[in-house]
Amino acid sequence: MIGLLLTIANITGGILLGLATLDKWDGESNFFNKIASALLPFQSVIGGALIVLPILVFWSGWIFNILSILGGILLLTHMFSKVPSLEAGLRNLSAKLMPFKAVIGIILLIVGIIRLF
Repeated sequence: MIGLLLTIANITGGILLGLATLDKWDGESNFFNKIASALLPFQSVIGGALIVLPILVFWSGWIFNILSILGGILLLTHMFSKVPSLEAGLRNLSAKLMPFKAVIGIILLIVGIIRLF
């Protein structure tokens, strides 16, 4: 059950993080923009799931779980001000990861699709 939730979180988080690249691949149909606009209100929930769920199943595919946690950190960047004791460290980590946002998103999407099968 946790694995399926993590797979769904990987796919949705991958779409949100990799939207710039997916939009270029999509062309004129705006398919990924429509999906991302529907997912945007749930960005915090998806980011939280990408942090908590990989911790629960850490040793099964731990490399992919680390990637999921990094994706969750990128999705929760706007929430860091609510954790004053960790804010500076989390913002620093997020700033270092930001150039790789699209790459992490595409990899999360691919990993999520592969884990479906």
